[in-house]
Amino acid sequence: MKFSRYIAALLALGVIAGAMAASGQDYPRKPIRLVTAEPGGGNDFAARLIVQGIGSSLGQPMIVDNRGGAGGIIAADIAAKAQPDGYTLLLYANNIWIIPLLRSNTPFDVIRDFAPITWAAKSPNIMVVHPALPVKSVEDLIAHARARPGELNYGSGGTGSSTHLAVELLKSMARVNIVRVPFKGNAPALNALFAGEVHVMIATAGTVAPHLKSGRLRALAVTSAQPSPLAPGLPTMAASGLPGYESMQIYGVFAPNGTAAAILKRLNEALVRVLDRADVKEKFLAAGVEPVGSTPQQLAATIRSEIARMSKVIKDAGIREE
Repeated sequence: MKFSRYIAALLALGVIAGAMAASGQDYPRKPIRLVTAEPGGGNDFAARLIVQGIGSSLGQPMIVDNRGGAGGIIAADIAAKAQPDGYTLLLYANNIWIIPLLRSNTPFDVIRDFAPITWAAKSPNIMVVHPALPVKSVEDLIAHARARPGELNYGSGGTGSSTHLAVELLKSMARVNIVRVPFKGNAPALNALFAGEVHVMIATAGTVAPHLKSGRLRALAVTSAQPSPLAPGLPTMAASGLPGYESMQIYGVFAPNGTAAAILKRLNEALVRVLDRADVKEKFLAAGVEPVGSTPQQLAATIRSEIARMSKVIKDAGIREE
């Protein structure tokens, strides 16, 4: 009888432990790994700001694991194949759902392999031109391009980058021919714009802001759907003759698919709380990035919309990864 009661007690404890795990009450019990890109970029910056404040919300530290290379493929593949127990997460920008549109052999699928947790931040771009170009608005630029098809050019970073696809979206919507001049990164593209070697560029707000004040560049519009605090007084592309235009760098936090709903809920609440902190907001904005914080459903809907829209732009323009 004593043995039977002992077994029953063990079974009861197992049921309780299982219930606690399912409800997320015992999570987390150890540090959480946040996989992201190489040090120094926007992904790394967002990840480090988040981990600095997350411990007080979760009771366990979060550790940044930099896994750069292949435009996000390495980091995303590591996170996709991790145990879905809430101890390996991924923070990454648009790359991880844009790259599969550019190549056919990516080892993961964002919709299939990941559970969205929150939209962490967004970085709207700004359309800028060399001051010598006789245009002062997006409408002027479109009219200028239509009058001189193929004469205007634009500088961009790598194939599939936000600076590349943002202009291709403009070309698709406005039906204009502006020739791409590719560079190995945004910095050399910006230098070419300063020198007048290219006419147009779409770049992050943080990158071009100092050069707008100095007069080295002229801003035409911000690429977010709504006016941005990062570009006060600047109209949106959508309000400047391209209704529906929107192009941003979006940073999301994900868990491997199959992670318990209770753990996802706990993570979402903790991350949104951190992103809503005044000191965290201030640091994001100072770097030219807007903190967001959202439901998992909002991030998922945004990604699906982005994939649908950008896959058409990529296909119509015949863009493939170099």
